[in-house]
Amino acid sequence: MSKMNAEEKLEFLKIELPNPPAAAGLYKPLIVMGDLAYFSGHLPITGDGSIVVGKVGIDLSLEEGVDAARQVGLNVLATLRKELGSLNRVIQIVKILGMVNAGPDFTQHPQVINGCSELMREIWGEDQGVGARSACGVSALPAGAAVEIEGIIKIIE
Repeated sequence: MSKMNAEEKLEFLKIELPNPPAAAGLYKPLIVMGDLAYFSGHLPITGDGSIVVGKVGIDLSLEEGVDAARQVGLNVLATLRKELGSLNRVIQIVKILGMVNAGPDFTQHPQVINGCSELMREIWGEDQGVGARSACGVSALPAGAAVEIEGIIKIIE
């Protein structure tokens, strides 16, 4: 059996992507330079347009933080599809930076960002879907969002 491409994998996993989020400031959601695509910070905007807000570990449980990071990943995929024309142009997740809105005693930032990383691995597999990554805690994020994630992806030019 041949390997499924990214678009087929989404369909197989019954993952429906939301509408890509519009830029909420003076920036572009995605910039392509050669074979690298840089995506701006994405927030956990849900299907109804609301944002998952709160501090993980205080207002939200670890599991709710993981779900918020997965929602960010879905929004990233929606942006990639819109801007690149197809997720099949993605070759490799290169780097992800995940920021978690959390209190000073919260230390499980990597586990929260796994919500996004695991989604990328589901779509592209262990080799192409897992890249370098950083996860950190911050005192606040735009609109009170629980998570913000940006990154770099290698693409077919």
